[in-house]
Amino acid sequence: MSDSLVRPLPLAPLVARLRAADEVAVRALVDDLLARAEEVEPVVRALVPEEGRRERLDQEIAALLARWPDPSERPALFGVPVGVKDIIAVDGLATHAGSAVPAEAFAMPEASVVAHLREAGALVFGKTVTAEFASMPPGGTANPHNPRHTPGGSSSGSAAGVAAGTFPLSLGTQTGGSVNRPAAFCGIVGFKPSYGRIPTDGVLPHAISVDTLGLFAQDLEGVALAASAVVEEWRGAVPPSASVAVVVPDGAYLEMTSEEGRRAFEDTVACLEQSEVRVVRASFLDDVEEVLARHQVLMDAEFAAEHRDRFARWGALYSGAAAGRIDAAATIPDAELEAGLAGREELRGRVAAFLDATGADVLICPSAVGPAPASLQTTGDPRMNAPWTHAGVPTVSLPAGTVGGLPVGLQVVGRFGADEELIGVAGILEGLASSDRT
Repeated sequence: MSDSLVRPLPLAPLVARLRAADEVAVRALVDDLLARAEEVEPVVRALVPEEGRRERLDQEIAALLARWPDPSERPALFGVPVGVKDIIAVDGLATHAGSAVPAEAFAMPEASVVAHLREAGALVFGKTVTAEFASMPPGGTANPHNPRHTPGGSSSGSAAGVAAGTFPLSLGTQTGGSVNRPAAFCGIVGFKPSYGRIPTDGVLPHAISVDTLGLFAQDLEGVALAASAVVEEWRGAVPPSASVAVVVPDGAYLEMTSEEGRRAFEDTVACLEQSEVRVVRASFLDDVEEVLARHQVLMDAEFAAEHRDRFARWGALYSGAAAGRIDAAATIPDAELEAGLAGREELRGRVAAFLDATGADVLICPSAVGPAPASLQTTGDPRMNAPWTHAGVPTVSLPAGTVGGLPVGLQVVGRFGADEELIGVAGILEGLASSDRT
């Protein structure tokens, strides 16, 4: 095994090479990634094991080249291998959702997001490990930066595999913090679009009122390329028309970070202040505990509703954590669920009003309370992400240096539906956010 479990594999330059590549080059890339997987998977465990993976990929490559023999006609993601979280249906690959429940329980047509990636020329490299039912407990994936630490979750394999250079692009989902947090822990870019902008058919629901598909890559430009293939009515990244202004949400929300997480974030803010970025500070989300409680009620109630019939048949195969959530949801009053549902648009409006009042393009905050915890029995704390997931607003996590050798992330939050503007501003912040911390 190589000394490092982390390998550079940015998507954007790879896309440019693949679109002009011949069959030998495409196969050489896939062979390299298969060799990389064989090398690091015993430790990282990002991929769901698959018999005949090489043979299946050989067939996909042959079909891809037969469909688009002319390089000038090849689509945006031609030849790009993609990891797909194992709650997302892929034709020919079973869905187990990180559980012991038989795959027949999750049978459904291939997800639209996968079909759109295929139409853009992508190859399905394999299914990626998820926490059980995209919830808990973790699936055993390790952080490539330090395999004693969690990679985050529940999209653990999707983030860790990108960081390890096993595949350059992957799909995850976020119901609490399952895209932005693992992206931060693994030192990569994670993009959660506005709620509903990537169709979720063919995806095992966790909580349908907030579930959102997301993208992982090592570079923001690569994420934007992938977004063009899967985000509905994508307009392309919209650069800011003037100097960038960001707002820091002081108060109870920001106080939830750990001491080292807060220090790393303030170092990033200081870097931005030394650039041409205008930084505003204002109190916001002081009712964060109430927001988190409403979000948890919503997740538990909808999780239980989704699994009610499966649990009646296969309940003995559910973990204690999953079974406990289903049992607890039976006591949730209807009024609490209604409050959780109503809270989404209320908070969405508050985010927009806060940005308007402060004159900021985006809101910035830590992607997690701190660096990845030293345990594989947890995926970390989602509280820095869950309010924005509840509101359905778009977020992106950018690498923002390291603390003790472990990555931390800068979370950038935009207005609902303004995903393209968010990516445009994030493109300005990307190069300013990364510097080593001590």
